[in-house]
Amino acid sequence: MEKEFDFFSDHSEAFLEMAFCPDYLEIPAHPDGHGKNTGDCGDTVEVFLCLSQGRIDEISFRIDGCINTRACANTIGRMVQGKLPEQAWAITPQDIIDYLQTLPESSNHCAELSCGALYRALAHARINIREPWKKNYTFR
Repeated sequence: MEKEFDFFSDHSEAFLEMAFCPDYLEIPAHPDGHGKNTGDCGDTVEVFLCLSQGRIDEISFRIDGCINTRACANTIGRMVQGKLPEQAWAITPQDIIDYLQTLPESSNHCAELSCGALYRALAHARINIREPWKKNYTFR
């Protein structure tokens, strides 16, 4: 007989920490970058970036999705906080999957969804750095 999956004892500590992490949920008033990505599953991740002295000083999310998507988005927050935008561009869905250790294979698309939102936020921040007047025309 196959053992029944137990959410809390069968997931890694990293996964559980990221699935329930509330650290990145506050939305800044004037982000430097904003990216939104919706997956085929219907989950949506919005990423907000604030830069200071060329680094990602603050990252936050708005998430409408499952706990796996939340774990992936929070992992991105953990990985990019304080990094240069060029370093954040290097993060891949596989990096997120590896960090979480126990993300179900059927939910690998959650890592792709979260990375896509990050990449869009980074691209938006790049535009706002080159043309600062555009920041006044926010996502809202």
